[in-house]
Amino acid sequence: MSGTRAAGVDLGYPGERLGLPKEGAGSVSRFGRRLGAITVDWLICTWAITRGLLGADPRSAGWIGLGVFALEYILLVGTLGSTLGMKLFGIRVAALDGGRPPFGSVLLRTLLLCLAVPALIWDRDQRGLHDRAAGTVVVRG
Repeated sequence: MSGTRAAGVDLGYPGERLGLPKEGAGSVSRFGRRLGAITVDWLICTWAITRGLLGADPRSAGWIGLGVFALEYILLVGTLGSTLGMKLFGIRVAALDGGRPPFGSVLLRTLLLCLAVPALIWDRDQRGLHDRAAGTVVVRG
């Protein structure tokens, strides 16, 4: 084991620097919940909507599924604060003050999420680069 924790440095819990609680409602959502939510959203967007409603094959026209995914995120996170998958897993996107993120932040976050790489690079508060750039955090509902 290596790193700062192994060296005896206490970095606190994820979200402590942001003033969030350690556990329960309003605490930083953990990786498992986020992965579950995005998997549900991706399946809904690519198979149920793209294939079922639009009749397009997401394997040959992947951009259609990605476009539906982006539209779902913009509409649902922009109005409700969470997508269908997030609701199912009990998480939501919040501004750093705990309220609903502004629409511009939702647009930026969605664009970077669709690029995938920014969402895969996290800080010690378990916020991806897309969350840091948009000034958001994913918290438990």
